[in-house]
Amino acid sequence: MGKLVSPAEAAARIRDGAVVTVSSSSALGCPDRVLQAIGERFRDTGHPRNITTIHPIAAGDMYGVKGMDHIAQEGLLARVIAGSYPSGPSNLPMPAIWKMIVDDAIPAYNVPSGILFDMHRDVAARRPGVLTKVGLDTFVDPKREGCAMNARGAAAPIVQRAEFGGETWLHFPNIAPDVCILRATTADERGNLTYEHEGAYLGGLDQAIATRNHGGLVIAQVKRMTAYGSLRPHTVRVPGHLIDLVVLDPDQKQTTETPYDPAISGEVMRPWSSFEPAPHGIEKVIARRAAMELREGMTANLGFGISAMVPYVLLEEGHAQSVTWAIEQGAVGGMPLTGFAFGCASNADAYVPSPNQFTYFQGGGFDMSFLSFLEVDVEGNVNVSKLGKKPYLTAGCGGFVDITAHARKIVFSGWFEAGADIALGPDGVKVLKPGKFTKMVDKVEHVTFSGARARAQGQEVLYVTERCVIALRPEGLVAVEIMPGIDPARDIVAASHGRVTIAANARVMPHSLLAEGPTGWSPGSKS
Repeated sequence: MGKLVSPAEAAARIRDGAVVTVSSSSALGCPDRVLQAIGERFRDTGHPRNITTIHPIAAGDMYGVKGMDHIAQEGLLARVIAGSYPSGPSNLPMPAIWKMIVDDAIPAYNVPSGILFDMHRDVAARRPGVLTKVGLDTFVDPKREGCAMNARGAAAPIVQRAEFGGETWLHFPNIAPDVCILRATTADERGNLTYEHEGAYLGGLDQAIATRNHGGLVIAQVKRMTAYGSLRPHTVRVPGHLIDLVVLDPDQKQTTETPYDPAISGEVMRPWSSFEPAPHGIEKVIARRAAMELREGMTANLGFGISAMVPYVLLEEGHAQSVTWAIEQGAVGGMPLTGFAFGCASNADAYVPSPNQFTYFQGGGFDMSFLSFLEVDVEGNVNVSKLGKKPYLTAGCGGFVDITAHARKIVFSGWFEAGADIALGPDGVKVLKPGKFTKMVDKVEHVTFSGARARAQGQEVLYVTERCVIALRPEGLVAVEIMPGIDPARDIVAASHGRVTIAANARVMPHSLLAEGPTGWSPGSKS
């Protein structure tokens, strides 16, 4: 087992100034033991110094898997580029990586996850960087923030606008990785890797190839070792010739607060009756109305928040398998999970590597996307990626920008106001006390989705709230459906300070949305 080393020995091979790419998605696939060893080595020896880390999806969470926080130390981390960052509730301490970003201690960037995977592919093939339209007119665009999360990031741009073929593109120059750290389940004596206990493949293969093609070091953390020749070739996801070092961590978690669930890895299939319907409440009513946009046979993408409840609406109505779900971590089909296990699915049909899933998303091959919003402005722009007062309450953009760039139809779900006293009864939704502030604003804090670009491309965009369904139209935000019990003039127009208007032909949503049990709704046939 010549490739097997201790975590400390692996960390000792990382040189000062290295560019380190890490495969992870929060705790899912996180090589946490290796990251811990790097942090420990720096505290003991002062090395490695001034490394850059690249995370297509976040490394670590706020619930026991530190991930990025192991290396968020002054002098160790010089720059961070990530699709997302650890996030959690406001009652938990701010992660160390967020403190470094907020304090402007290092240049920090939030780059869409799919673009980061594209960057690995293109640097591996020695092409001249990524040329893409993903992110135009959003915070990714240099005409806005150019992905920068703080002043030091803005002072050192990593993306530029470029004219090519008579069109405007975003160009991300190559960043060649010196080290790749990935995670799998099993390694044989030659370093061949299998993922049988993982909930996703993520992008480890692409990251390893990019590193190997530039003469770098590839470190794999695994749960167990086996003899060479005992792994079936078809199950090997990363071949051993790409792997330099293997580190054992028999206690690595499958995902956040989950040591191992065989249904997440596809080892067993859960009975469909074992999934609990979403609890009754306003958010379920919103998810029900969003689900009504679906038709049987569609393929839909799913995001975090209220939108994650949509599959459970179909479950309760007896149509759990009528739609194929595709999530950015790579699961296709089955039942996407919520809460700590978000990003995983039970009973999946297949697991696709994240880079391939993002190619599918960026090209708009799916029928519809269900996403959430923090705030919406009069142009139809959506912010999900930045909250200035408590930034770690959001993970950043993740795959949101990739998914929405060319999606045919997008259904955003969220609350119309923050902190309103809302009553849900059989006759409708009543606003008992106005909220602290409306989510319908003049200008969003961060443009994660561009309403102007969506209109130019002919994308269909809806915003579903507890008060109404809003359509993005040339004249702005127009409420086309009203929730039973809502006073349009008071609860929508006045509450939004006139930023949302009421369509002349606006109709009342079905009262069945308010029912505690199944409504009898069926998705119908895909046209």
